[in-house]
Amino acid sequence: MQITIVGLDIAKRVFQLHGVDAAGKTVLRRKLQRAEVLAFFKALSPCLVGIEACGTAHYWAREIREPGHEVRLMPPSYGAPYVKRGKTDAADAAAICEAVTRPLPVPITRAGCDRGDPAFAKQTHSRGWLAQEPARTPARTARLGGTG
Repeated sequence: MQITIVGLDIAKRVFQLHGVDAAGKTVLRRKLQRAEVLAFFKALSPCLVGIEACGTAHYWAREIREPGHEVRLMPPSYGAPYVKRGKTDAADAAAICEAVTRPLPVPITRAGCDRGDPAFAKQTHSRGWLAQEPARTPARTARLGGTG
């Protein structure tokens, strides 16, 4: 029961996992709390992990890469055709698991937090965000979500 591919559906508190072996047989269907995700991937032998690109996907990709996993990010619309049944987190994780093995037309590059986001720093300075603090909090939260 060697897991070779894992599809990870990211949510706020509960993450859904779907894993298959080399033959394509489903060997893992699990729901994890946010605090359990990193411990699970540290205990798992290195494999391919597929994640839909969203606000915090880059953060999770960096964290999951540390134990030696290969992480591929894909646009959310790319996994939609592979959903076989209703729109649930488990079905999304299964669709991500299948879609990650297909070639991506446009690969999503990894965003690193080692050098920051110079475009965001320039926007915050030039637009005077401090004066508009209450109105800009949701935009800042969305932009910084990928840095952890």
